[in-house]
Amino acid sequence: MHRILVLLSAFGLAAPALAGAVDDARLRDAAQESGNWLSYGRDYGQQRFSPLKQINRETIGRLVPKWIYQTGTTASFQATPIVVDGVLYLSMPFDHVAAIDAASGRELWRYEHQRRTPKMCCGPASRGVAVAYGKVFIGTVDARLIALDAASGKPVWDVAVATDEGPTESVGQLDAGKAATRPSATGSTGIGVNMAPLVVDGKVIVGITGVGYGLHLEAETPNAPVGTVVGFAGRYGRPGFYAAFDAQTGRRVWQFDTVPASGWEGSFRSTTPDGVALPRDPAREQAELGKYPDAARYGGGSAWTTPAYDAVSGLLYVGIGNPSPQMDDRSRPGDNLYTVSLAALDAGTGTLKWHFQQVPHDLWGYDVASPPLLFELPTDKGPVAAVGQASKLGWFYAHERRSGALLFKSEAFVPQENLFAAPTAEGTRIAPGAVGGASWSPVAFDPASGLAYVAAAHIPIRYTLREIAGTKGGEALRYTELKPVDEPNWGTLTAIATREGGRIRWQQRTDKPLIGGVLATAGGLVFTGEGDGFFDAFDAATGERLWRFQCGAGVNAPPVTYEVDGVQYVAVAAGGNSLFGYKSGGALIVFALQRD
Repeated sequence: MHRILVLLSAFGLAAPALAGAVDDARLRDAAQESGNWLSYGRDYGQQRFSPLKQINRETIGRLVPKWIYQTGTTASFQATPIVVDGVLYLSMPFDHVAAIDAASGRELWRYEHQRRTPKMCCGPASRGVAVAYGKVFIGTVDARLIALDAASGKPVWDVAVATDEGPTESVGQLDAGKAATRPSATGSTGIGVNMAPLVVDGKVIVGITGVGYGLHLEAETPNAPVGTVVGFAGRYGRPGFYAAFDAQTGRRVWQFDTVPASGWEGSFRSTTPDGVALPRDPAREQAELGKYPDAARYGGGSAWTTPAYDAVSGLLYVGIGNPSPQMDDRSRPGDNLYTVSLAALDAGTGTLKWHFQQVPHDLWGYDVASPPLLFELPTDKGPVAAVGQASKLGWFYAHERRSGALLFKSEAFVPQENLFAAPTAEGTRIAPGAVGGASWSPVAFDPASGLAYVAAAHIPIRYTLREIAGTKGGEALRYTELKPVDEPNWGTLTAIATREGGRIRWQQRTDKPLIGGVLATAGGLVFTGEGDGFFDAFDAATGERLWRFQCGAGVNAPPVTYEVDGVQYVAVAAGGNSLFGYKSGGALIVFALQRD
């Protein structure tokens, strides 16, 4: 290798970037590596906080693009880049992967994923890769887990995460009754892997999505945000799961099913665990339980988000999505455990330790989608190890890590209206609704101030019960339809004071609903992007916007920051999001300070 470097130097050629080995010790201590971004949330606690401060309140005005990597793919782009010792690893829509020189933007290698099936339940977006043990790991939209050689990009192993997607809905069900429909659907119940994997102690952890997704019909007008979503009662989908695979061989080590084999009906709660009333008739549900003995076989509970990991306790913290069938609840009496829950698992075995079901018997699509966040909560009796989660409901929940006990629920960071009202034939307006609140967007946390920074959306939704008369005396088709209310919608970026019981310290309203994620730095800055193409930096203490740049496509991915040869960079994907009508693109844009 030394001879190769000497020859390259003699001929005036740049040496290729070489990333060092990432082992378990480096992953556990990732927060201490100021120049790198070693995992999805930068560290196991998912804090997305960087100690770098070359780019700060005083210098932010000199932040300019340094290089741009064009992926060649124009589609929803949600990836968090991973940066290891000067090499940036990027997943792209449709699960292509590139290794890039993090200082120059030069491509080192590229892997082109060949899907085993053309169908995608939930769109083409990949939220990132994991890097460890000389490999790059990616979960794919066709429900596979692939290990690539980190030096060359060549596949090392490729295994199926899941193969049975279960029965799915179709547009034809609506057409059969001559209902007015959109021409096609962009998604339905199915299976895929959307999240960035997490590597823990020799295991690669991923989960499957789409098992409670519902039928997403195209918007009536081009670039309109969020078309109609339809949920049918009946037997659609399958249970979701998280699973761990051996990093060396791809062998499945354990699997946690997000719907239990028995007991998924729970205790028929009439309120949420924090005491908010639900529109349920527990007696009726209990009486009808026998009519649906196999409901749990189709139970849903997608795994949308990369877990957080506490290396001291050995616990993983995972979010679980909505039950299946989506929205229409008539064929699934009971609480529908463990859907719409934050849960703690033993990282070695996948055994459930506790769960907190934010919404028992969900009717609205309130998945636990934003990644859990680990932090320390100071108290009079000493620090408490806490796990927080920014919910679609519009509250930030904080729990004691070992027991799951609720420590506090924040002030609402988006407007709330008819939060748990039932759908009606006339249509029920609900906010936040299925979009959130905080959707999948990761939160950032400043351990010095105790502020959690949450990106969220205000998109009121109308939930309507529909019925299509049966033909030739057949049974009528009943379903629930959700559709955004035709009115202005917008976003919020909120600083939540975890040391003040979840009080809102400051909030900025943005022109577009925020879908993507947040980065916080020791330079006193908070970065996030908007669907109209702006990438913004805010003062972390006051919320004042200090800088912005127009990226040319929706910035709907979480930004990261890293350092190479004493230069701090900020990187973000600009590729838009078709579900929200945000302009598509295919660029990774990397910024640094303009030198005087």
